[in-house]
Amino acid sequence: MIDKTRELALKILYKIDKEKAYSNIVLNEMIRKNKKELTSKDIGLISEIVYGTTTWRLTLDEIIKKYSKIKLKKISVWVLNILRMGIYQIVFLDKIPKSASVNESVNLAKRYGHKSSSSFVNAILRKVTKKDYEDFYKIDDDIQRISITNSMPKWIIEELAKELSIKEVEQIAINSNLKPKLSIRINNLKMQNFNKDIEQQSISDEVNEKTTKDELIKKLEEKDIKVKSGLLEDFLILENAKNIENMEEFKQGFFTIQDETAGIIPIILQPDETDVILDACSSPGGKTTYLAEMMKNKGKIEAWDIHEHRTKLVEVAINRLGITNVEVKVNDATIYSEKYKEKFDKILLDVPCLGIGVLKRKPDIKWQKNINDLQEITKVQRKILENCSQYLKKGGELIYSTCSILKEENEDIVIEFIRNHKNFSIEKIDLKENEMIRNKEFFEKYITNGYYMQVYQNDETDGFFVCKLKKC
Repeated sequence: MIDKTRELALKILYKIDKEKAYSNIVLNEMIRKNKKELTSKDIGLISEIVYGTTTWRLTLDEIIKKYSKIKLKKISVWVLNILRMGIYQIVFLDKIPKSASVNESVNLAKRYGHKSSSSFVNAILRKVTKKDYEDFYKIDDDIQRISITNSMPKWIIEELAKELSIKEVEQIAINSNLKPKLSIRINNLKMQNFNKDIEQQSISDEVNEKTTKDELIKKLEEKDIKVKSGLLEDFLILENAKNIENMEEFKQGFFTIQDETAGIIPIILQPDETDVILDACSSPGGKTTYLAEMMKNKGKIEAWDIHEHRTKLVEVAINRLGITNVEVKVNDATIYSEKYKEKFDKILLDVPCLGIGVLKRKPDIKWQKNINDLQEITKVQRKILENCSQYLKKGGELIYSTCSILKEENEDIVIEFIRNHKNFSIEKIDLKENEMIRNKEFFEKYITNGYYMQVYQNDETDGFFVCKLKKC
């Protein structure tokens, strides 16, 4: 009999491979379609196998090569993913007996492979041990060793090694495989008694639309969720939180799921309540909505994205959070439009990138991107910065940011822009007086020469880059 959880995990992995789909999207869709048949334990195992197998794919494939006489490209996608799943469970999951991993994989091979597939899968998996992984640490070549032991494509390691030491590169590779923390951003538009000066304010009749920070924490803890303060004042770190988007508090807009690395970017822009702001690459709306909350729903924000289905994500977010000062538009930031010339006081450009800083959350990026994509994405980044810089008023400020950690997408783009635009200067990032940041030391250590903040993924956050430009 086929194990339902492993079969669903296999179908998700197959879809990721064949359709180049994002793991989180396919996983959520599959769970939603089958949620009546699944327990929370089932969902946990499916998620573990999908993310684990996707994260460690390169390493798993090296183990398959060791024992298979058939080349990987000649093994069917179904059987290859059955092998990857089985090896992941044997090597990386201590709580699952090897016999269970082998038997369930063989059962899947009988259904999704040819007659000989089950024997092939059985023969390989019975030979696999944890030592197969440990032996990779004996590789002499540093680049190859880091690549195989951390399941990181060699081209990414080689790019990072141009600027960083091998020890630093290896730590980034290790951190890219850590399980990401879950952080939420409190929606202060729906918070009462948040500040000390209104601490004694009574709860209004709009009890279903308003709450307090302490009440929200209490509600989360009542659901057996561990809550602790984040690096930023408006953020909380949650542990043991499941199906958080189904919580009534989320649906009512009391909070947003967002990594703190994304939260620091609007804080550095420092929006004012009277500003007219452009967020030119806004979907799915996390930074847009934080800007709106910081502006107390005043001023105006234009939120653009090139695809209509992505702008709808922004609309869903602003409606859920009770935000009214955002106008969402389908617009291509790579194409200049004269009607926007010098229209905005501030501009946020969180430009499309390779996403090498968020591999913890999106491990499939490692297998969907390659070195050739770097040249193409930097062309897009330059176009967006060039065009949108003309939409900024004189004296206005512009944020350029990515969730990447490659110099070509970040510092190189900004330096080239400044060299060609004498009416722009790079502003220093000064966090000392910013009360929205709880742990200033954490972020300050990543600021280079006072101007660029380049955070590499670590046990607290994702990786990202940000700098602020001013139009003279």
